[in-house]
Amino acid sequence: MSEKSPGTPLPENAADDRDPSRDNAPAPPVDRRGFLSHAAAATGAGLLAACGSDRSEDLEGAPAVRTGQRVTWRCASSFPRGLDAIYGSAEKLGEITSALTGGRFRIRAYPAGELVPALQVMDAVQQGTVQVGHSTSYYYTGKNQALAFDTGIPFGMTARQQDAWLSEGGGLDVVRGVFADFGIVTFPAGNTGAQMGGWFRREVNSPEDLRGLKMRIPGLGGAVMDRLGVTVQILAGGDIYPALERGAIDATEWVGPYDDEKLGLHRAARYYYYPGWWEPSASSSFEVNRAAWDSLSADYKAVFGVAAQAAARRMLHTYDARNPPALQRLVAGGTQLRPFSDEIMSLARTTIDEILEEHAAADAEYRRVYEHWRNFREASFRWFGTAELRYAGFAFEP
Repeated sequence: MSEKSPGTPLPENAADDRDPSRDNAPAPPVDRRGFLSHAAAATGAGLLAACGSDRSEDLEGAPAVRTGQRVTWRCASSFPRGLDAIYGSAEKLGEITSALTGGRFRIRAYPAGELVPALQVMDAVQQGTVQVGHSTSYYYTGKNQALAFDTGIPFGMTARQQDAWLSEGGGLDVVRGVFADFGIVTFPAGNTGAQMGGWFRREVNSPEDLRGLKMRIPGLGGAVMDRLGVTVQILAGGDIYPALERGAIDATEWVGPYDDEKLGLHRAARYYYYPGWWEPSASSSFEVNRAAWDSLSADYKAVFGVAAQAAARRMLHTYDARNPPALQRLVAGGTQLRPFSDEIMSLARTTIDEILEEHAAADAEYRRVYEHWRNFREASFRWFGTAELRYAGFAFEP
């Protein structure tokens, strides 16, 4: 395990707002597979029906969990408030937990920088300065390289495949084993779906065009670009546009049309490349401090799990609904769409395969996570490559 980074203390005026009267008795360990059935037993079928909706107003008639606990948690997000699709998952988590408990279990979301810097959220959760973090795990591969699998891998799985691996394929248990070393229990918080390849101030038609480029790109995508000669930088979402606009970086990736338009990236770079081969999907996470988790009643644990699932579903649906019109607006405004060349794609795929094998050879824990992920991916690709690929190749317009 990599050395743990120190936590980030909260500002003096951000005092702990938990109710001291709450019951802090330890609860049984989390049931990693049975949140929905557990919630049904605790609160009745109405809870599940309510949490199946993305709209908070549909929860008003839901039965509330009454355990006697009054709990208020803080959730520090890595994302700015203005990016409502991704930051909205943290807000939705709090809305649902409050609605299902009659306001007795509250989770207040804070955008990046308000409590802790965007890229130090996991540190804050690890040290217990916040109870929940909302982030993407590949920001923290300096702690353990295997954390990248919780988010997504270059030339990895689509959103449906990644969600299936985590929720039904045993992947969540595997990545939770990595997070356990840091005193954290993790829950999927939503997926972006397939991402775009990012914004470039000049065209990149071959691998030679990438050399010397300064690009904001985190995770294993950044590791691949580094080997292809790119100078890689990691910047939080709110810092990207200023860096691109003033030429501190030549290119950047973020998510896709809806978010990229909000960040104004089209005003600083003309060429918009696709696909985002480094993130065919990207799963965000709710990271919960283990001690805080253990202090919850079994009912509240079930409520949190169901709320996290509902928030995660909403995020992907939001992107899938809002990316198409956003892309149309960008193109109408002068954005130049460009596909990455097959030469760049092939070299990048060969490079990520080499990186994954190197990490697996050097670390037994990494190899265990990698092999589990790889086996699921291979089976999933065979299935999706049969029915879905044939349909998409015929029916989708370019």
